[in-house]
Amino acid sequence: MNLQEKFIQHWKINFQYLSSANCHLLLAVSGGVDSVVLTDLIAKSGFDFTILHCNFQLRGDESKRDESFVRSLGEKYIKTVLVKTFDTNSYATENKISIQVAARELRYNWFKEINETLVFPDSRLPAIDYRLITTAHHADDNIETVLINFFRGTGIQGLKGIQPYIKEQHLIRPLLNFRKYELLQYAKENNLSFVEDSSNSSDKYTRNYFRNQLIPSIKEIFSNAEENILNNIERFNEAEMLYSQAIRLHRKKLIEEKGNEFHIPILKLKKAEPLHTIVWEIIKDFNFSSAQTDEVIKLLDADNGSSIQSTTHRIIRNRKWIIIATLQTEVANHILIEKGEKHIVFANGELNLEILSAPLPTPDSRLLTHIDFAKLSFPLMLRPNKKGDYFYPLGMQKKKKLNRFFIDQKLSATDKEKVWVIESNKKIVWVIGLRIDDRFKITSSTKQILQISFR
Repeated sequence: MNLQEKFIQHWKINFQYLSSANCHLLLAVSGGVDSVVLTDLIAKSGFDFTILHCNFQLRGDESKRDESFVRSLGEKYIKTVLVKTFDTNSYATENKISIQVAARELRYNWFKEINETLVFPDSRLPAIDYRLITTAHHADDNIETVLINFFRGTGIQGLKGIQPYIKEQHLIRPLLNFRKYELLQYAKENNLSFVEDSSNSSDKYTRNYFRNQLIPSIKEIFSNAEENILNNIERFNEAEMLYSQAIRLHRKKLIEEKGNEFHIPILKLKKAEPLHTIVWEIIKDFNFSSAQTDEVIKLLDADNGSSIQSTTHRIIRNRKWIIIATLQTEVANHILIEKGEKHIVFANGELNLEILSAPLPTPDSRLLTHIDFAKLSFPLMLRPNKKGDYFYPLGMQKKKKLNRFFIDQKLSATDKEKVWVIESNKKIVWVIGLRIDDRFKITSSTKQILQISFR
């Protein structure tokens, strides 16, 4: 069976819902052998497609040569060629990232833009069900990716390698099952011209070093290393499915979302096993590195207020909780009040709490209120008011939105922003300094009272 037949068979098995009748492919073509072979296979399989080419301006005249060659492919297959020229060096410098990362971001951002806006200069895109970015990543690319991810410490997620289909990106990679030598052989048998990237011979780029130095050295000891890695990728993908299911369960049990913050009870987290893995899976989504996992675990026994930060977030120990907040949040915007706590300091002042026996000792005022203790569910939540909040103002049987209540109280826009609330089981107990909720008022059957004073 030749490569064309294997390609069609592979397509029918893995992309059976896609046919030449219902999809238009946006081929990412560099001009190298991989993308040239992909273009030829796609054309001979009867698919309609548009060629996309990125000129990163990194190799002078060679970059111009590549662009010219790809334009000639458009003439050969009678297809539209869209070219985007990038100032990759400036982008990398401005964003403080490597050239490889810059090129990848620029490339995929443009692909997404093309796919969403569907800007085609000389033809109207036909009415179809699927528009898919199609890249020429192959099995050898996957071997390199898995090894790179292993040494980077990306965990089991990275060991899955390159995925053949990413739904949210409308991206497919139909050559992932084929080896590089198969593509070279196909190009030779079909007299396909292609261009060589001179930078591929340089080991200054990580992937090139793995391709040119590390993998050949490993094969000297383990001749079947590449085949073994490809077989392992299949097993890693299945193992990752089970792993992800378990992690989702742990996250659901541990994490409580409070506005823009995430709260985790320390005692419950300490009991989670395996602790190191669970902590890593939680913090990695907030741009923490794997090396910071141990530091986060140390926070579980650190002093109140201790913290650690990534480029975007801060993890804070706040009493019995670990709080993950954005760096813009100077202090936690959601403060938990545990049963028995007597003094709370927050952005707008201080609260003093005391449990008293009925009857009511002193009348309420704006700065002092009394709540039926039995009606409360701890921990209470102290937080700023937010859009959509409502409560039942004392003496009323109907709920009222806080925004309307503020208007009735003649609060200015800045005054409204300063108002915090205390809630119990997602019900507002006290709009601090203004009024309590009727559902938590003192009655003749009240036995214990929570007195809260605000300063």
